[in-house]
Amino acid sequence: MTANTWLDKLAPMQTYLVGGAVRDELLNYPVHERDWVVVGGTPQAMLDQGYTQVGKDFPVFLHPETKEEYALARTERKSGHGYTGFEVHYAPNVTLEEDLARRDLTINAIARAPSGELIDPYGGQRDIEDRVLRHVSSAFIEDPLRVLRAARFAARYHHLGFAVAPETIALMLQISRDGELGYLPPERLWQEMQRALGERNPDVFIHVLRSCGALAALLPELDVLFGVPQSAEHHPEIDTGIHTLMALQRAADLDAGNDVRFAVLVHDLGKGTSPRAEWPRHIEHEVRGVALVDGVCDRLKVPNHYRSLALSVCRYHLHAHRGMELRGKTLLNMLESIGALRQADNLTPFLLACQADSQGRKGYETRPYPQADYLQGALAVIKAITAAPFKAEGLEGRAIGDAMRVARIRALDDYREAYRSG
Repeated sequence: MTANTWLDKLAPMQTYLVGGAVRDELLNYPVHERDWVVVGGTPQAMLDQGYTQVGKDFPVFLHPETKEEYALARTERKSGHGYTGFEVHYAPNVTLEEDLARRDLTINAIARAPSGELIDPYGGQRDIEDRVLRHVSSAFIEDPLRVLRAARFAARYHHLGFAVAPETIALMLQISRDGELGYLPPERLWQEMQRALGERNPDVFIHVLRSCGALAALLPELDVLFGVPQSAEHHPEIDTGIHTLMALQRAADLDAGNDVRFAVLVHDLGKGTSPRAEWPRHIEHEVRGVALVDGVCDRLKVPNHYRSLALSVCRYHLHAHRGMELRGKTLLNMLESIGALRQADNLTPFLLACQADSQGRKGYETRPYPQADYLQGALAVIKAITAAPFKAEGLEGRAIGDAMRVARIRALDDYREAYRSG
């Protein structure tokens, strides 16, 4: 039965399961939420049935019991820049096929009728079988956010063999060249990036963005790392951009949180500013990178706890790698700077990011990272030194802090010597 035959037979107020739930059911992938489209409905009819309206630009309603979203079938027409520059039309005569036509990818433009039958006017099932991420129509270029969404789906389903269709990459390249990405609000950019970082293969997200010119527009500080060489002795993969993606993927393989993955993504930005005459060395790149990481966080309005961890990893990842060599004073300064003394939980994500950096190198993926245990031990050493004994000696105020600091440095030096002697 064709889609048009189905649409001809629709009764008023027909509801269809659409989008991700249908797609993931077909992929035998976990379904986390379900969205519905209502054909033949009106806002008043939905309210009369007990639904609660939540949409502003177009009517979206919450089911009175399940609280799942039900949206009236609609069409969209480009009227401005960015992903909000659309005129939305909804009416009882908007068909299901017209509603599906406005969606980004064919695999997201499949609906399931109440009977269970699939309505697939744009070949989404075929593309699922062929493992292709393909745009529904040329209207794809009207919404620049779809560049990031396509890249995110590529990251999500890469392990299943999916790839973005060449003709869709071409449209993404056109969007990048037209400057439309510059109209995306930072909050929306960050939302898509944060979701992509959490996918199974976040490195694919960056790779796809780079392949269509979007990375240069959105994260130029990261884009310039590709082609920047590093010492083959320490980085057999040589290319800094490749190392960054390897480290990012290693963070994902370690099941690190999104804050750790973001920190890994930006930890080497300073290498993009190393003078060519010094290549493949990158002297003090970790110092120069701090301002770049700060700038990215400002531009994307990154949450403060992401920023704090990213700055710590950028500034001190080389310290962590040399952890067993650090003198007590240097090690104490590092642990204080990353906030480990204020909150011990700050050290764990920091070390996980440093481990991903160390193992995100060709041939290093499974090498041990003993620095993590060593630095956790160092933190335990200094936290064992408290103010109580110094108060008992009659010290007060700042004198207590000064005495504790001297004692902690001495303890860390002893800890290092004990570790070296075995």
